[in-house]
Amino acid sequence: MNSSPPPPDYDVVVIGGALAGASTAFLLKQKVPDLRVLVLDRSQKFGRKVGEATVEVSAYFLCRVLGLTSHLNEYHIAKQGLRFWFTNDLCKSLEDCSEMGSKYLVRLPSYQVDRAVLDEEVLARAHRAGAAVLRGAVVHQIDLSPGGVQTVHYKHSDQQCLVRSRWVVDASGVAAILARQEGWLKPNREHPTTSVWSRWKLVQDWDGLDLAKKFPAWSRSCFGIRGTATNHFFGYGWWAWCIPLKGGDVSIGVVFDQRIVQWPEGGTLGQRLKEFLMQHPAAAEIMRNATWVEGDVHWRKNLPYSSNVQAGDGFALVGDAAGFIDPFYSPGMDWISYTVAATVELIEQSRMADSDPAMLAARHNDIFLKSYDRWFRGLYQDKYYYFGDFELLKIGFLLDLGLYYMGVARQPYLRGWKALLEPVFSTPPSRPFYCFMRFYNRRLSVIGKNRFERGEFGRMNYQNRFFFGGYIFSGWSVRHILKATLSWLCLELKEGWRTWGTKKAEGASSISPVQEPVS
Repeated sequence: MNSSPPPPDYDVVVIGGALAGASTAFLLKQKVPDLRVLVLDRSQKFGRKVGEATVEVSAYFLCRVLGLTSHLNEYHIAKQGLRFWFTNDLCKSLEDCSEMGSKYLVRLPSYQVDRAVLDEEVLARAHRAGAAVLRGAVVHQIDLSPGGVQTVHYKHSDQQCLVRSRWVVDASGVAAILARQEGWLKPNREHPTTSVWSRWKLVQDWDGLDLAKKFPAWSRSCFGIRGTATNHFFGYGWWAWCIPLKGGDVSIGVVFDQRIVQWPEGGTLGQRLKEFLMQHPAAAEIMRNATWVEGDVHWRKNLPYSSNVQAGDGFALVGDAAGFIDPFYSPGMDWISYTVAATVELIEQSRMADSDPAMLAARHNDIFLKSYDRWFRGLYQDKYYYFGDFELLKIGFLLDLGLYYMGVARQPYLRGWKALLEPVFSTPPSRPFYCFMRFYNRRLSVIGKNRFERGEFGRMNYQNRFFFGGYIFSGWSVRHILKATLSWLCLELKEGWRTWGTKKAEGASSISPVQEPVS
């Protein structure tokens, strides 16, 4: 006589208690209070991690969905948009570098967050909402049973344990436990980027008296705040971020395309990071006396990856466990917002009497696999070939940001929760915009590579300033998109014709296998 399997201990087990996992648990308890939810996290206390800048969609998710506005205003920093810095051989100082950014304060909320503080807060809220939380639990195996009871094996206090649940949500970040275990993990070898980063002390204040006295005209040229923006330094094939954190530390790191940039050898990782950045006059000015925090210097090779499977009848992947594309434009927390919202909806809908969880999961898979692929190809593929050129990136930035504002960021503000269930480029009306973005970004990358080969790259990187009033959720903002499109078309007639017929900017390269993060 066959015995039936034991009933589940929980309705949902969430693996990973940082932002993606904690927000999943919190929202599940908010929407379905009687759900039995357990969060397993390997850490006793969260450490800092990258992904410290939010943009408009993730800010909406944090503020309007999770209700964190007061926490963000008290413990984190209000972000003042994006600011870009360019250099060439003529630039000798900060004021020589071409600059792009907002002239005034930004219109919509976004934040520079200390992820350790934010993650602890969201996990605490999930616990107060009724989710059980077990820390110091190291998950090493998940036995999946589609439509049945899932079993999670973990180690806690030197003891081997297991817990059963109807649903498992993998929020384990780059560890991507389920994707690795099941062989779903797929490195994105078309985008071979590497990042090196640290937190720094004694970084120069962008808006302080020292720089104002040294460069008075430069200081007066901006009416807003430079220091709390996400400042970016650019070179051919690479960019760096500079993000202030509450308390005075600054997160600074480099991302580069391995096909274009050879990372310097010799010395400690912190020394190489600083020496690399000191070649840029703007970075050299603010980092002159800066020191990296010992033990907080990190390296990660071959950043982008995705999972071939995003959900099934009994499991779902959220946040970095489901995939990662690129840190430029800070899309990581947008991805968290979409994957968490859709997973919460999937679990909630699957509990209805007339639901078909397998069909719901199949739809979830289709949407997110399509979104990841189009997000990458529309916005990031070969983009590093025009990083570092003021003129090209100005066109790309105005088009990228305008289409993001008008087509993506405004949706949750107008439509609420429903918009978070439709990730970027996943709906039929978005396809023409995806095709347009993919086309102009490919063309700009091809022109950038051609400029570099002709010795014309970065010719406008000396003493040019573009201060932008910013996009708003109004049809009037479309004029910026139209102007940028016209600038691009003029560029095609002026010099783009040299590369007509060239489809890609990339060349042959040998890319190393995906490696685990190394500190």
